[in-house]
Amino acid sequence: MGKLKLSDRQLYALVEAVKLGEEVKPSQQAKRKAFAKYKIEDWENSKLTGIFYSIQRRLGLIDEIVEELVGVSPLILDPWLRATLRVAIEVAVFRNPNEKTIQHLKGLAKFLSKRTHPYVGYYYYDLLPRVINYIPKLNTEEKRLKWEYLFPEWFIARMKALLGEEAEELLKALNETLPTSIRVNQLKASVEEVEDYLKKKHVLFERSNRVGTIIRIIDPFNPEWLFNRGWAIAQEEASAVASLVLAPKPGETVVDLAAAPGGKTSHMAELMENKGKIYAFDVDKARIKRMEEVLKRTGVEIAEVIKADGRKAPELLGEEIADKVMLDAPCTSDGTIAKNPELRWRLKEKNIPKVVTLQKELIESAWKLLKPGGRLLYSTCSMLPEENEEVIKWFLERHPDAKLVPLSWPYDPGFLEGTMRAWPHRHRTIGFFYALIEKRRG
Repeated sequence: MGKLKLSDRQLYALVEAVKLGEEVKPSQQAKRKAFAKYKIEDWENSKLTGIFYSIQRRLGLIDEIVEELVGVSPLILDPWLRATLRVAIEVAVFRNPNEKTIQHLKGLAKFLSKRTHPYVGYYYYDLLPRVINYIPKLNTEEKRLKWEYLFPEWFIARMKALLGEEAEELLKALNETLPTSIRVNQLKASVEEVEDYLKKKHVLFERSNRVGTIIRIIDPFNPEWLFNRGWAIAQEEASAVASLVLAPKPGETVVDLAAAPGGKTSHMAELMENKGKIYAFDVDKARIKRMEEVLKRTGVEIAEVIKADGRKAPELLGEEIADKVMLDAPCTSDGTIAKNPELRWRLKEKNIPKVVTLQKELIESAWKLLKPGGRLLYSTCSMLPEENEEVIKWFLERHPDAKLVPLSWPYDPGFLEGTMRAWPHRHRTIGFFYALIEKRRG
């Protein structure tokens, strides 16, 4: 491959996109806004988009380099300086810039001085030679894997402890882009109708061999038409398996304790043939709005959306009212990194206990809601045992009337007998954990 060639205008667009990406979410929107400002044409868009997303994926690593060179956390630097250093490190350390591009990197000092204080521009100019000559010290296996696969060292160490040599395959899988995955909504369409539509559009797709209503779209294609008609919704195979495992029946009362954006609620309504009742709890206003749109489009008639913390559900609904409870618990979401690459650097080991406390409070709430003989599904899209098997062990010790219903389909056994896990590298889906618990009668 030839050397990377970037003009000063292209570098300005990247710096502005990276800075804006801190304020505007999703980052895609920030990129579009900055690229429009600098009139980035179609012919240059894909190269710059690749660099922009590469910075997002490498952010933690890039920030470590900044800290090593500057001596303080990049988070306390002037925001323009922080964004410029992030772009300069991506271009100079991780790519192979030509001489002209290096000159343009130096020219960013003037760009900086105009946007903030002149001293900031001088400081960047003095620091740049150290950026250009930077060589990493990869003196441990974790550091090597961190540079190769772009994950925090603590996360790599955890995955190695869980999977041994197989951990590298998992890290590799989390860096691969998953195809768009949709679930056919059988309240409005058949799988065949959706497949016929995709064939007419000459789109390459495959049906999941584990969940018959999941279709993976292999080609770049926007399934918006299918979503708008309510024929399908965006959902990963592992997420759809949760509703199939809980298996709510027509006429039952179901509570979904962390329901938004509504994928599982709509799936359960379909399995219940729109007969019975689903109480769908969530606290996030924006996510609830999306859920209400999803439920309306998919033709769900039996769901009542409740804007409240799931921990309050027994007070609001009463105890022992539900035949089934779905608790897809809030979690670190590390199993979804292939879908959300920027999440990897937001994973903080110190945040895990706080998440686990919430999970334990929610599962206690779920248990109060459940009738004797009823079933609760506890699931997460995390791969960390503290959020999964350890929560279930803790719960079972506290509740002699709880028994695990063993799961063996369609994924692999978890680290606690009777539980189940989906792994990105083994099953080509997001990472997921499942534990099905029954409340004994009398």
